[in-house]
Amino acid sequence: MNFEIFVSKRLASSKNYKNSVSAPIIKIAIIAVILSMVMILVSVATGTGLQEKIRDKITSFSGHITVSNFDNNRSEVTLEPIDKNQHFYPDFSELPDVQAVYPIATKAGVIRTSETFEGVIFKGVEANYHWQYLEEYLTAGRLPVFEKEGMSNEVLLSEYMANRLKIKVGDKVQTYFLKSSENEMPFVRSFEVVGLYTSGMEQFDQSIVIGDLRHIQRMNKWSSDQIGAFEMIVSDFDRIDEISDNVYTHIPSELNTTPITEKYYNIFKWLELFDTNIYIILSLMILVATINMVVALLVLILERTRMIGIMKSFGVKNWSIRKIFLFQATYILLRGLFWGNLIGIGLLLIQKYYGIITLDPAQYYVKEAPVNIQVVHIVWVNLAFILICYVIMIVPSYIITNIKPVQSIKRD
Repeated sequence: MNFEIFVSKRLASSKNYKNSVSAPIIKIAIIAVILSMVMILVSVATGTGLQEKIRDKITSFSGHITVSNFDNNRSEVTLEPIDKNQHFYPDFSELPDVQAVYPIATKAGVIRTSETFEGVIFKGVEANYHWQYLEEYLTAGRLPVFEKEGMSNEVLLSEYMANRLKIKVGDKVQTYFLKSSENEMPFVRSFEVVGLYTSGMEQFDQSIVIGDLRHIQRMNKWSSDQIGAFEMIVSDFDRIDEISDNVYTHIPSELNTTPITEKYYNIFKWLELFDTNIYIILSLMILVATINMVVALLVLILERTRMIGIMKSFGVKNWSIRKIFLFQATYILLRGLFWGNLIGIGLLLIQKYYGIITLDPAQYYVKEAPVNIQVVHIVWVNLAFILICYVIMIVPSYIITNIKPVQSIKRD
């Protein structure tokens, strides 16, 4: 067995060591490491979880990338149609990063009941729309079903609008759409509410009604090959800007691409602040743990000054003695990390499956604090924790080189 490891183990397991002056300081150091690791795991998991949850919500209602006419870029509703027959639809074979392409169109309207009315944005989609993303936010009823032939009158409405309009699943609603000419009477469509959703985001809950694209095509006097835009789903969200630029170079010059990071710029800029918060918390917690570990290491060294002098008199080199105490400190660090990981992951699992901690949806767009537990994150955090603490502890271990054998042995 390695000499330094052998000695450090004997010191750690000795009875005198457990009853020594350094014992309470070591316990404090272990507790500091435990609390620091718990805080880091919770901040990383909840911070990335919130980012991922909000990103997925926006994706569910807007896709990752929108391809439309330049005239439609700054408008919530479709102004000019584009041809559905494009080389990138339904499969964008030139860019494997684009997983799916869906045609859509939007039109402003007003839902009116006997008591009140509400302005809406009717989003028309086809039967192959990415319904699986919306299913998570369904609170009542079911998703609309579109037949191949004819138009479907089934729509998906937000629970927020349903409460304001005092309607429920199964009710029929009259929706009024303006025609192109101010002198013409508005279009009137009767829709059946088959499902209610709650995204927790005002941008969608206060306006979006999802229904059959063919209604918009008929009201706008478009052909079946004319749509408002394409929504695209990409394989790697972290490269969304790069993929958006690649899509732009592969589509006709009259079309433009808008990634959701640009479309909802303020939200994604707000989400970036969570990265800063995570880095700050991570730095502070590692600093606290490191300071406690350094103090514990210094106490261990000072408490064993006589032993260090005896070992030096027998010819043991400074670096070898330093390693003994570094191994002791590492043992303390690993104990703290073990319990810190156990407690931290346990708390995260409780939150993930039971949702004990709730948030204000108006502020955070979610009702419960989301948790994103990634093995990669846990491994990297632990490795960074160990590496930083170990490197910093090398510095105070230099005190061993200044201990003189004769003086230390003579001490009472």
